[in-house]
Amino acid sequence: MRPLDFIETARDLAGASRQGRPRETNLRRAVSTTYYALFHCLASCCADAIAGGSRATRSPSAWNQAYRALEHGIARKRCESQRPLARFPPDIQNFARQFANLQIKRHRADYDPNARFFKNEVVQDILEVENVIRRFTMTPLKDRRAFVAYVLLPIREGGR
Repeated sequence: MRPLDFIETARDLAGASRQGRPRETNLRRAVSTTYYALFHCLASCCADAIAGGSRATRSPSAWNQAYRALEHGIARKRCESQRPLARFPPDIQNFARQFANLQIKRHRADYDPNARFFKNEVVQDILEVENVIRRFTMTPLKDRRAFVAYVLLPIREGGR
């Protein structure tokens, strides 16, 4: 799955290129799909960092296991923790901030029957997430690997 394909789907659902208000259900699905662009970007990064990015040199089952290891709630909590995130480059910090914010919006879109979404806000989120994903994927590999370790692995205090 390609994260930017999710962005295109979200853009279609939100009616970004059309006039008028889309159905509320389409806006909700666009919010959810926008979050999943971030989620799948991070899951792919986790798998590439752990099992290898090249299909020729990786074990498919190990890559799938690493991809599936990312947990929504744990990742969001780590992405909300400002102090540890300060050690990462700004593009990773921005990715983390968007990940946490969009997961909250996705929960509202998927589970809150009283939530209302507006086309201009959803389209703005889509544009921002697209930019954040592009910048995240351009950060140095060593920084993305460190971020993967941070969001994926348990944090133990102490040690050397």
